[in-house]
Amino acid sequence: MNHPVDAHVGRKIREARLLRGMTQADVAARLGLSFQQLQKYETGHNRVSASKLYEIALLLGVTPQHFFEGLNADEASLADLMDERTARAAQALSSITDEKVKARLHSMIHEIAGREAARA
Repeated sequence: MNHPVDAHVGRKIREARLLRGMTQADVAARLGLSFQQLQKYETGHNRVSASKLYEIALLLGVTPQHFFEGLNADEASLADLMDERTARAAQALSSITDEKVKARLHSMIHEIAGREAARA
């Protein structure tokens, strides 16, 4: 049985990896792991050592504390963690260099989300 903290840390590792557009194989190779081992970290099946978590944080450009953010929040916040499609969309959006286009897309996304929330 996975410990909830290990599962949370794993989800945060996956989220950070996806936001950087990296595959499990990319990250694993740079850390000297098999992609299966990284997969087990991301699912919470294997616990990440402190030293390995530090290496992962450096590689993904986050602080080690990032992996524990939201841990004490209610269950609803776990649903807020990004899925792969959302992470890819966020990465694509952040790569747009035209600030006017980016602002229009942000506005459109918020408008659509507002309509969806009003319907719910």
